[in-house]
Formats: sequence, structure tokens, C-alpha cells
Amino acid sequence: MAMEDMFRKFRFRGIVNDIPLNYKFILIYVIGILLPIIASNYLFMDRMSGLIKEREEQNLQISLERARKDIHTMIDGGIAVSHALITDKLLSESMDRVYNGQLDFYNTFDEQLRHRVTSYIPVNNQIQRIGIYTDNPTIVSGGDYYYLDSSMNTSTWFRQWETSGESLSVLAYRDKAANDRAAISSYFSVIEKMDYYNSDNSYKKLVRIDFYLNRFYDVIAREKSSLDLYLVNAKNQIIVSTDDKYQGEVDSDYALFNMSKASDKDLHIVPIGNASYVKGWKLIGVPQETRVKQAMLSMKLYFGMLAGIITLVTSIFIYVVLRSYNYRVKRLSRHMQKVGNEKFDLINIDGGKDEIGHLIRNFNMMTAQIHSLINNVYKLEIQQRSQEAERIRAELNLLQSQMNPHFLFNTLNALLVVSTKNNYADVKDIIKDLSKLLRRLLNWKDDLVTLEEEMSFTVMYLGIEKFRFRDKFEYYIDISDEARQYRIPKMSIQQLAENACKHGIQAIEGLGYVKIKAEVVSERLRVVVSDNGKGMDKERLQEVLYHMRSKEECGGSHIGIRNVYRRLELYYDDKVDFNLVSIIGEGTEVSFEIPLQLLEHQDKEGGRDNGI
Repeated sequence: MAMEDMFRKFRFRGIVNDIPLNYKFILIYVIGILLPIIASNYLFMDRMSGLIKEREEQNLQISLERARKDIHTMIDGGIAVSHALITDKLLSESMDRVYNGQLDFYNTFDEQLRHRVTSYIPVNNQIQRIGIYTDNPTIVSGGDYYYLDSSMNTSTWFRQWETSGESLSVLAYRDKAANDRAAISSYFSVIEKMDYYNSDNSYKKLVRIDFYLNRFYDVIAREKSSLDLYLVNAKNQIIVSTDDKYQGEVDSDYALFNMSKASDKDLHIVPIGNASYVKGWKLIGVPQETRVKQAMLSMKLYFGMLAGIITLVTSIFIYVVLRSYNYRVKRLSRHMQKVGNEKFDLINIDGGKDEIGHLIRNFNMMTAQIHSLINNVYKLEIQQRSQEAERIRAELNLLQSQMNPHFLFNTLNALLVVSTKNNYADVKDIIKDLSKLLRRLLNWKDDLVTLEEEMSFTVMYLGIEKFRFRDKFEYYIDISDEARQYRIPKMSIQQLAENACKHGIQAIEGLGYVKIKAEVVSERLRVVVSDNGKGMDKERLQEVLYHMRSKEECGGSHIGIRNVYRRLELYYDDKVDFNLVSIIGEGTEVSFEIPLQLLEHQDKEGGRDNGI
């Protein structure tokens, strides 16, 4: 079974290897790019379709709720005016009063009733008119006050109010037009009985508030871009709609909203309110299919164009890449055939930096090497002679570089002879020390020297500094016998002493000193170099420590201490304890401790102490 799986695996690999490069790229394009583009676009379009429908549904709900709220606000405004009128005691008493003729009523009208009703209309622009109706026969009909005679009692609005059996009703009806009694007009009214201040001799009183129907139509028409709205009463009659407004001045009755015909549509129904006077009133919204279809069409066009652009760009890209690969591989194949015919021509094209370009460069290198091995033995000999000449030139440069220190020694010796003849004892000693220092530097081939040698070199340097500063400088050396023969990197102490002289005591006016102490403490070699110089503040100390521990080369005045730190770190890794302490005005102390097991001892040859 395992053999069969392996055979199938290698068989499939062999089939893939047999496919020409052009067809491989086409398969990569179709399977790896084209199909994922189509699948991802299809899935994304499906998801976006759901999001668009969800967004449109939210917009419809917002539009529907906005229209419902505005309609409810306008109706509530009329209800509030009606309540204000029925609780108006003066108005109620005026309607119950028995007047002594028309003149008596007109006087009361002028004094108390003329603007008592109409004052509510300016702040409620949805109200068209307000009428007060009473069966008080002494009332003179006119203005906003009317006598409930027999014709009024048989009117549509009065009969509907009586039929409702409620003290307060919101009614939509058709009745004779106010300005033309022969015509029929549509009304939307609030009718409420004035019985707040009833007495024994009270007459029947009613408040009728008529709304402007076009205000309700404006609210419904405002949402026409989202959905078709229908204001429907409890009898399922369409009072106001987007289609036929409020049906104008017509003789026919209100049309009924046919739920069965609209069942195939996505209806949105919300009640106008919870109050009893609008019970059964509702706002029905029918979404416009064209809006959703347009949104879906726009989305499909957008993603279709996007998929087309991506497909076009990827097709161009695949074509360019395929042409690049195909062209270079064919050139490489032809030149390899030429090599078989002993023609070592190079491929003179820009091979690029990819794998095929690497193959072309390697092919050119291989061809050139083979051509050189076969035909250029003479050139190889010339090259060897050139290398020999370079070696001789390097030796001459080395001899020349050695002449410069010898010239410096000769000059120092000449100065020494002159100082001796003229009895310049101090100058003579300094020249001797300087000559020893230079000779020691030239002869110091080993990187590791004993602590005693390092201190000898450092003392010569401090002697030169003593000559320089005279009585303003002293140095103290304290080296234990146990520590003298341990080997440390050369100039590890001299650099620290030089830093102390240069940056520490040079800046003070009094007596300056440098102390060097070396001892073995707790199986560690401890070296301390301190001075009583100007010291450093915390900021400067942190800066020096940062540059000292930095891995990058950096210039500056404290390069010596960094070199010591870096060399100790390179020799002994992180096992060296290197410390720098400085107090402004008091001086600086530099110390390092190295475990003895990492140090060579002069008495033991070969290998390190403790078997290391």
C-alpha cells in the first residue's frame, strides 16, 4: 500500500514535470488566480447583497418611524388644542349662557370670544380651522361658533362622532365643502365633547378641529424615495397616500387598503399611536422595488468592473512574467546546446535577480571558467607573476613602514645627545622614557602581557605626565605580589591612567593625583584607577556609560575607556565586572574585576591557569 502511494506521488510529480512551462503558467493563472477571483467576488457579492438589503430595511424602518412620529405629533397637537378649549371655563360658560338677542351675543363675542379660538392656529400650522358647536339657540352662527341645528345633526361628521360613542374621536370623512355647499370635500378632524364644566342647564357643546390634509400628504410624500406610504384608519380606509394624495374633492368613498393584493409585497405596518382616539389607525409602507434593484445593480456593476480590472491586470502580469521566463529559458537552452558543440558563447542579456537570472549568471561563469581552463593557461601564468609582484610590493611597503620608527628613534637619540651635552637632565630622562615607550610599543607583539609589564609601561607614561605637570601632579602605585604575574590585555591600565590625567586632574588648579591599585580578591583580579579630578555629573556619566557599552564605533573624548571595556569584553565575554563611578568636584574611579580562572599566569606555560 505504501509503495502504491509513493508510486502515485512520483507519477503525479512526473506528470507535472512533463507539462510545458507555458501551460503550467496558464494552469497557475486559471486555478490560482482566475478561479479565486470569481469565487471571492461571488461570495462577496452575495454577502454585500445581504448587507444592502439589511441597510435598505433599516432605512425603511427609519423613514416609516419618522413619518409616523410626525403624523402622531400633528394629531397630538390638535388633541392638545381641543383639551385646552374644553377646559376653558370662560368659553364653556359663554356657550351655556342664554343671550338676550343677537346684540347681546355680539357684544360678548367682541369682548371675549373673537380671538379665543383662532389664537391656537398660528402655533399649530397643521390646523386649518377650529369650530365650536352648541345647541344653545341664542347663539348666532358665524365666525368660529355654530348652532347645532337639524342640518348639523344630520351631517356626516356629527353622525360619525355619535356613532363612535366616544367623547373624543379622530375622524376622516367626506362632507359638504365649507366654501361650496354643493361640493364634497375630504376632512380630517378631531371632535371632542365640551363637558368638562357641565351644569344642570348646560347645552350640548362640541369642539371640531379640522387639519390641513396637505400637511399629512407632505409628510408621506417626503418619504416617497424610500417607500410608498398609506395612512389607514380603523376601517382600513386609505385616508392619505403617496399615490392619490387624499383623493381630493371627489364624491366616491374612501378606498380600502387591500391586504390580500399586497400580500406578495414586503409590507411594513406600524400603529400611529397607543391612545384610544387613534386606536386602529396605522401607517402602511410598501418598499419600492426599484430602489433595491438599483442598489443591487450598482453593486453588481461595481464588483463586475472590479473583477474585470483585476482579471485584466493579472492577465497582463502573467503574460509579462511568462514571456520573461520563456524567453530567458529558451536562450539558456540554446547556449547550453552550443556548449555541447564546443562553442563557449556568453548569454549577453540582463538575466535579472531571480532563479533563472542566477542560472544564467552561473552558466556564464561556468562557460568562462571552462574557456579559461582550456585556452588561457598563459593568462594564468601572467596572473601568478602579477600576484608575486604584489607580494614583493607588500614586503617593500612593510620595510618602508619600519623605516619611519627607526627615523623617529634616531631623532630621539640626537635630542638625547644634545640634552646630555647641555646638561638638560630632565629633558634627557623624558626622552629616554619616551624612547622606551616607543620601542616597547614596536616590540610588543603579544596582545597579553603580565600585569607587572603593563604597570612598568604605565609608570613610564605617568613619569612623562609628572614632567609635564611638575609639582601639581603625583601618582601612587599599589600592586600586590600575588597579582603581578597574571596576564591581561596590553594597555588596559595605561589607557585608564591616560584618561585620568587628560580628563580628570588637568582641569583642576590644586594638587592632582592618580592612584592605581591591583590585588587579588575572592579569586578575582581587581584593578582600580582613581583620580581627584573634576569628576562628572549624572547626565555626563550616563552619556559616557552609554557610549562605552555601545556596539557601534563612536568618536569622542572617552574613546580610551571604551577601547579598554570592549577589549576586556571580547577577551572574557560578560564575566568581567567593569565599573565607572564619578562625583562632580571629587573625582572618578574606574575598576574592573576578572575571574582568575580566565587569566594566564606567567609561571605556567601552555594553557591557562586551572587547566583552562
